[in-house]
Formats: sequence, C-alpha cells, structure tokens
Amino acid sequence: MLSAADHQGLYAILPTPARPGANRLDAQHTVDLDESARVVDKLIRDGVSGIIILGTTGECATLSQADYEAFAGCVLETVKRRVPAIVGTTALGGHEVARRMKFVRANKADGALLGLPMWQPLTTAMALQYYGEVSKLFPDVSIMVYANSRAFRYGFPPEFWTAVARQAPSVSSAKYSRARNLAELQAATGNRIHFMPNESTVQNFFADAPRTTTSCWATAAAMGPQPALAIMDAVARGDAAAVKAIAADIAWAHETVKEIIGNPEIFASYNIQLEKIRIDEAGYCRAGPIRPPYDQMPENLAEGARECGRRWRTLCEKYAQAAAARAKSQAPA
Repeated sequence: MLSAADHQGLYAILPTPARPGANRLDAQHTVDLDESARVVDKLIRDGVSGIIILGTTGECATLSQADYEAFAGCVLETVKRRVPAIVGTTALGGHEVARRMKFVRANKADGALLGLPMWQPLTTAMALQYYGEVSKLFPDVSIMVYANSRAFRYGFPPEFWTAVARQAPSVSSAKYSRARNLAELQAATGNRIHFMPNESTVQNFFADAPRTTTSCWATAAAMGPQPALAIMDAVARGDAAAVKAIAADIAWAHETVKEIIGNPEIFASYNIQLEKIRIDEAGYCRAGPIRPPYDQMPENLAEGARECGRRWRTLCEKYAQAAAARAKSQAPA
C-alpha cells in the first residue's frame, strides 16, 4: 500500500476518452477504450510516475456504472503495475462509494482518489466519520483525499487534517493545490500525509518545503507530459532557477484560461469543458465529446481553452527537445 514517502515524480490525470455520440443523454457504452489504453501506455512510456483517473476531468459524476468499470478496468489492465494507478471512487452517496472501493480493491489499483459525497455539504464531523469508515472498511487501499473545496463545498480546515491522519490511517496523500499553511499541515499530520500540488503550484511548494516536494499532479499532462516532467526534474535536482523558468512557461500556457480558473463560479461551471477542450486541441489525447449535462461552453471561453492547448503543445515540443539534448550530453562517449 502506498505511503506518503512513496509519492514521487509526475502523476498524470486523465480524462475518460469518449466515443462519438457520448454527448447524447441516452448514450451507452461511451468510453473509447482503445484510446484509453493508447494514452495510458504513451504516458508511461513518456516518463510519468503515476496515473490518476476518474476525478472531475474523468467525469466520474456522469459515468454509468458500466462505463466506470469498463474504463477503470481498461486503465488498470494497461498499466500492469508499471507505475502506481489511483482510481477515483467519489460518488453521490456512501453506498456507491463503498461499491466503487470494492471494485478498485478487487482490480488491484494502488489507491483511491476519494472526495466527499456530492450532494449536501458535509460538516467536519461528517467528513471525518466518512474517511474513517472508508479506511476501516478498506484498510489495504491507500486513499488520496480529493481536497477540492470548490467541488465539495467544504474547506478542509487544519483541524480536519489533524484528525483524519489519526482516524483514517490509510489516508496517505492529498490532491492539493495551495501551499498556504503547508508547514502547519505537515506538522499536524506528522508527515503521514503527502500533500501533492499541481504543475502550476509546485514551485510554491518547492520554495516552502523542498525536501517534501517530491511529486505533483497534472491534468495538463493529458495534453503532453513534457513541461510537467521538466519542472519535476528541476525540483528533483534542486535547481531553483530552472523551476522558476519552467513555471513561467507553464503560466504563459495557462494565461488564456485565467478568466476560468481565476473565478470560482466560472470554474465550477466549466471545469470539465476547459480540460477536455484544451486536451483535444493539444492533440496528445483524444478526449472526445463531453458527457451531459456539462457539454456547453461559451465560445470565448472555449477559444481560450483551445489556445491554452496550442500553447501547451508548443511547450511539449520545447521540453522534449531539451530532454533529448540533455540525455545526449549525458550519454557515455
């Protein structure tokens, strides 16, 4: 089972590739399994250290049971334990979460990405009971807390982390985005929980806690992993100047979607659309149609997402060339 210290390198977050017609409300068997297997294998061959599926970008809330199991099964079979595979198990209520956790365990995933039930906002007491019960029922499945306050309408305050480290021992990591209070959270959890930033915030974590900044997650990796791989390589080398320079490039690529990601209300309504549109535009992965009811987006926001994908593709070419040149220079004569 994964521990906090086991999280290293880049964890790529995938969409759930969709077949043509998946945007119909009555569509069935919507997952493009061939594309799912292709992109997972390509990401691993290109150097990612882990795979995360079935979060928001993975459309976990809109997949049928059959599609959920088909996609998760395909990914796990393709990974073949070459890298850790973490599968989202979030659902509307606890009974469905338990069913998904059983599936994840039976299919030998390395962990579960677990957010809060998605209807009523939970109190801290409810959230702690929930993670504690999941941990008790599935003590052999490593849990990554999906700490998305926008999606789950819960702030994940410091007292939550202090208690969850004690009450849910299988929680080993958290999908996290902000470096604020990082040292406090690490102290509160006794470093038993690895707080994993994304590719846009990893430089802040590195500045505050270089020793424990050992991994990041990136939905952007589905557009091509090279920029995120480059920044994690610079972090691993302790090269602060390179981290800063690569972070500036990543910020440039994301500049065209600041209107979306900088506004909580807009982001909440267009998160999935942003990711799938820019992923398709970049061309590394065929994300396919967006499943309803989230398959609408204003054209100005959609064009910003497409431009982000184009810029990211440019960075992929840049950092692929840089990595090849570095490998050549380090090869034995």
